[in-house]
Amino acid sequence: MPAWFITAWFMGRRGPARRAAWRTGLAGLGCVAAALPASALEVLVTNPAGQPLPGAVVFLESREARATVKPVANAEVAQAQKRFMPSVSVITVGSAVSFPNRDTVRHHVYSFSPVKKFEIKLYVGTPAAPVVFDEPGIAVLGCNIHDQMAAWIVIVATPWYGTTGETGHVSLPQVPVGLYRLRAWHPSLPVGAPASDQALRVDSAVQQVVVRLAGATP
Repeated sequence: MPAWFITAWFMGRRGPARRAAWRTGLAGLGCVAAALPASALEVLVTNPAGQPLPGAVVFLESREARATVKPVANAEVAQAQKRFMPSVSVITVGSAVSFPNRDTVRHHVYSFSPVKKFEIKLYVGTPAAPVVFDEPGIAVLGCNIHDQMAAWIVIVATPWYGTTGETGHVSLPQVPVGLYRLRAWHPSLPVGAPASDQALRVDSAVQQVVVRLAGATP
């Protein structure tokens, strides 16, 4: 006798109250399955000589991570004192970024990076429309008026990311157990260099990982 017939017979025999209890039990099982254990990941990023790299961006990629990521709110890269502030930003896919000019001079912001090409011509104040970054990657920013100005926007497709502190360390808390690609990037890498990429299994214990970035300098 097929399993679906036995289930239907059982639910019909037990009446509405038992059928409701059956559905509640199934929903509870679904919640238990969704509540996967999580762990903390501690990452140290260094150059090949073992020197720590402050300001390195670290993130974990997976199919599940991409499915749960959401745009960040109120992201901006300002211009002040003829510099971009901050010089390195990390945002999630789909985030909109404003580019307010808080300087006393005009700026002309652009990016020719394949991940996002855009241009905000000579302006003061805040442009009416922010720029939406809808693909993962690294966008390099410049100013057509001030060649010394440069900044980077790292767009990630994951809610698990962070930036290393002065000691080169970053902690990613509450990472669900599973298989990931651990990626790391630093602004001292050659222009156009992608983030490093290595496989990583996150288990239920606190993990410590060292990433050495070839071509990076403190």
